[in-house]
Amino acid sequence: MLWGTTGTSQALAPPGTTPLGVASVRVCLGGIALFLVGWSRGLLRNRHMSLAHILAASGSLVAAQLSFFAAVDRTGVAVGTVVAIGSSPIAAGALAWLIRRERPGRRWAMATAVGVTGAVLLLAAGRSVDVDPAGVGLALIVGLGYAGYIVATKDLVEAHPPDAVTAAVFGVAATVMLPFLFLADLGWTADPKGLVIALHLGLVTVAFAYSIFSRGLIVVPAAIAVTLTLAEPLTAGILGVAVLDERLSMVAGVGILLVLASLVLLTVPARAAAGD
Repeated sequence: MLWGTTGTSQALAPPGTTPLGVASVRVCLGGIALFLVGWSRGLLRNRHMSLAHILAASGSLVAAQLSFFAAVDRTGVAVGTVVAIGSSPIAAGALAWLIRRERPGRRWAMATAVGVTGAVLLLAAGRSVDVDPAGVGLALIVGLGYAGYIVATKDLVEAHPPDAVTAAVFGVAATVMLPFLFLADLGWTADPKGLVIALHLGLVTVAFAYSIFSRGLIVVPAAIAVTLTLAEPLTAGILGVAVLDERLSMVAGVGILLVLASLVLLTVPARAAAGD
């Protein structure tokens, strides 16, 4: 849900914001904060985490961030976002099965199908569609990137404290994203309103959000965790109506109900959970 506030934050920001600038500020500010907190608490000292898993998680995260901008530029916001968010749960289920031997189960498959359908209706309703094959391919990389981050992080949090994992992964990700700060126009952060939004994006939607998400991964299977992130477009849609005075079409309303149904299906305990 916290991730779903990024779009509204960007819309309320001063003129001059760009997707690359927002992503660079988010990852760098949030990553530095996570790393400093982890280091000050001694969570990274004498901690022998798998370098391969750290690089896989941070590399997947950065690849998803950069691919998203290119995808949106090639094929538009609606198609790029729908393909990225819709493909992520499917990619996570496949990776979890191939790498971790996790069997998502029938409830996950049903909830994912319902939730992805709802996300498509919510995000694409009333928007012009311009399908570009290269853009769609980049959006698929976004979905695979987020899935890869979550699967790699899942392996790490099973052996190390989640706060130590986020500090290490985002420390590397922030280092990689740092050069992009010099390529983006960051003049909007000099405005007091822009500074507040930048702090929200970095400290709340990255540092805090990913920290508690990593803690949830200790007990939640990777595939289910990705499907639960469909709460992001749900939150964005509700905030668009409540804060930005956007009009919600009937199709988008159906999409919201479907996403809610998928979240309920995943979070309400089943009586017979053995096969799920």
